[in-house]
Amino acid sequence: MSEQSRVPPRQRVVKTFPVLSMNGTPEIDIAKWRLKLFGLVEREVELTYEQIRSLPVARKEADFHCVTGWSRLGDVWEGVWVRDVVALAQPKPEAKFVMVHCYDGYTTNLDLHVLLEEGMLVWAVNGETLAPEHGYPLRLIVPSRYGWKSAKWVRAFEFMAEDKPGYWEERGYHMRGDVWAEERYSERPVRRRT
Repeated sequence: MSEQSRVPPRQRVVKTFPVLSMNGTPEIDIAKWRLKLFGLVEREVELTYEQIRSLPVARKEADFHCVTGWSRLGDVWEGVWVRDVVALAQPKPEAKFVMVHCYDGYTTNLDLHVLLEEGMLVWAVNGETLAPEHGYPLRLIVPSRYGWKSAKWVRAFEFMAEDKPGYWEERGYHMRGDVWAEERYSERPVRRRT
């Protein structure tokens, strides 16, 4: 696949990795860090960083596309497949969506099938441990979705039957965010949660 064919519409390739955050970079004590899986699951699970790191390691070359118009191509991400983590909680059949909760208060929603097909929880990129501003200790990568869906500082997955908007979705971003369909912004306003 040529480099140009890997660039979605209205995107430009950059070499840097811009830092965009809702509230700055949170300070996280790795000894107290936990990843919780809850909601429509057979059993709630809470994992330490060491437990995550003990799962089978995955490496994948994947591009990253930001809704603001920049793309990075060919980064190699290292972590674990989300499907291996989710299997520990056994989502119920009615679970169709996931709300990702982060340590800085950020949230984003994803279709469960997309998260399971391509989602990775990563701790390194291009052989380097993630910098705190890029999501250390663990960030989500979902290559077919715009970067706001690849949440940093992940702390929980909430399994849901109905789709709900996260932080940017409440502010007019598209509920799915598919880069190839250019799902940048919603066609209709989304009601904020109360």
